[in-house]
Amino acid sequence: MTTVANILGLDLGTKTGWATESESGVSEFRIERGESAGMRFLNFRAWIAGMLDKIMPSLVAYEMPHMRGGAATEVLVGMQTRVMEECAARGIEYTSVHTATLKKWATGDGRADKNAMIEAAERGARRKMQDDNEADAYLVMLWARKFKATP
Repeated sequence: MTTVANILGLDLGTKTGWATESESGVSEFRIERGESAGMRFLNFRAWIAGMLDKIMPSLVAYEMPHMRGGAATEVLVGMQTRVMEECAARGIEYTSVHTATLKKWATGDGRADKNAMIEAAERGARRKMQDDNEADAYLVMLWARKFKATP
């Protein structure tokens, strides 16, 4: 455990959810027609670097990518790697949480659906979430605050 002043929670993907204690949202990383697949990672790297500079977290927590193969795995692993690189370059700690662990902690059911996760996030935040990506990021941030941080 580490003393943590500010935590950034992430739900990585083409639609990446992000959350701190006071704000949250969703950023989209699509590639345009004719762009190489690497453009998604260049755009994501610039975005995560900007978020880390703006928020200055002492911990970044993200939902662990599942290794199922295919394009989705490639995107998630690529994003995870860039989070790790940018955190390492700034001396920021990072951690991940398995999806089933997060779901069990947030809802009591390790197989909870998207709606249950959104409801859990909205209860915690006391406000509406845009979608399941923002909700998951918010719950990741709360999980990290509880299990990875000391006051």
